[in-house]
Amino acid sequence: MSLRPVKHESIARPTMEGAGVKLHRVFGFGDPSMTDPFLMMDDFRNDDPKDYIRGFPWHPHRGIETITYVLAGTVEHGDSLGNRGLMGAGDVQWMTAGSGILHQEMPKGDFAGRMHGFQLWANLPSSLKMTSPRYQDIKAADIPVVVDDDGTAVRIISGSFWGKSGPVDGIAAEPVYLDVSVPPGQKKTLPIDAYRSAFAYIFAGSGTFRDASKPFGVKVEKEFAGEELNIRDLSGDRTLVVFDTGDHITVQAGEKGIRFLLVTGKPIQEPVAWHGPIVMNTREELQQAMRELQNGTFIKPAH
Repeated sequence: MSLRPVKHESIARPTMEGAGVKLHRVFGFGDPSMTDPFLMMDDFRNDDPKDYIRGFPWHPHRGIETITYVLAGTVEHGDSLGNRGLMGAGDVQWMTAGSGILHQEMPKGDFAGRMHGFQLWANLPSSLKMTSPRYQDIKAADIPVVVDDDGTAVRIISGSFWGKSGPVDGIAAEPVYLDVSVPPGQKKTLPIDAYRSAFAYIFAGSGTFRDASKPFGVKVEKEFAGEELNIRDLSGDRTLVVFDTGDHITVQAGEKGIRFLLVTGKPIQEPVAWHGPIVMNTREELQQAMRELQNGTFIKPAH
């Protein structure tokens, strides 16, 4: 068993998208090889409706898959194929844009005005860039939850983990997408396929993913408060952690526990030509997509 060391750590950056939605960009529009096959991730979390209510009006996608996971509030969506729906707390939508789709996503808060969710973009290999679009709409009740003896809880959105499989299937990158909660002060070792890219995104509590055989964590933090080592090795809310190679990770939860998304996928290792929501392999393919948007041939017949 080999521990995956941390090779990159960063804080999500405030940005604005759509028609004026304030969110935090976890990663994206940088070097796509670091998180291949995943291209971008946003954390949209607001308590004030004016910061998100204008939403994401009609826009195109081609060559990627978008994964939306809602924790609070609702997201109303519609597309150029006539699909309509409403996502609520705990729901997931895995949209394969493939050859092209026009859609909109309009967030609405809960009874207190709160909105929280994530959107992750996954690349498609060249062989599937022009596949027919499709949706997998998953209700919260259909997502399995496994709870270990120490209270660690894992929601399995896609892939297999601890003997259970998530409801999302048929994805090129064969992703594992987990929502993990580790109780206060607990140390947990989690298995990961050694041949997959892997990252964690902390969105509640704090902890460390560094070598937990060393005495990091809340006890050391209290005993040696202020030492640079402990400040550096404890990560908190809105922190991205990208892992190097290995077949497991170890997390030490802080005094309030830790909750994070753990995502792995099979690298595609192909050239990436990227223009906003359209991701192809060459600039020529991008230019063709833009011409089709202008002349009305972007949406392809189902095949």
